[in-house]
Amino acid sequence: MSHTSGGGERREHLYKILVIGELGTGKTSIIKRYVHQFFSQHYRATIGVDFALKVLNWDANTIIRLQLWDIAGQERFGNMTRVYYKEAVGAFIVFDVSRVATFDAVVKWKTDLDTKVQLPDGSPIPCILLANKCDQQKEGIVNSPAKMDEYCREKGFAGWFETSAKENINIEEAARSLVNKILLNDKLLQSNDKDGEKFALEHKIANGENSRESSSGKSCAC
Repeated sequence: MSHTSGGGERREHLYKILVIGELGTGKTSIIKRYVHQFFSQHYRATIGVDFALKVLNWDANTIIRLQLWDIAGQERFGNMTRVYYKEAVGAFIVFDVSRVATFDAVVKWKTDLDTKVQLPDGSPIPCILLANKCDQQKEGIVNSPAKMDEYCREKGFAGWFETSAKENINIEEAARSLVNKILLNDKLLQSNDKDGEKFALEHKIANGENSRESSSGKSCAC
């Protein structure tokens, strides 16, 4: 049995994750498969935005709630995407391996994402590319893993997975990979905050600004 740290406290995180890409690439199917373990051939096109919640018992003392935002393909360059993207900490961009045009559009989605949402330190949010419908005939560079690796490095993706919502291939793995990246960023941001506070405190001490002096300084400022 694992021991829980911090006197048995369970940490809870709520993370907003975007699922974006061209119309008909299987975004809704991926979410349904991941959240409800369910697949259907018959989904209506998502209009606007929809979201689902997935709760993960990540480890003995961490619960993660993923809010998965399913953003309609036709929304891409609408003004609303800025609102939809707000406060997201990770994203999947989805294309259909059997339709090369959906892969060509990936770079536009990535640029749109990177211009509209950033982490608190200004860096892009981690984004994983999903080559979906991998149970079907593949077109284009998705046939070459080496080329896909290179493409992802060039375009700033955190990685890529061949997925199939229908056959339940790599959906869990892709999500786990993205959550790991988000947790890593969380740790980095928290340690940077602490370093910042420590630096400010050291700066004050070095300049003789202890609390008594600074308060008396305030009172006689006329």
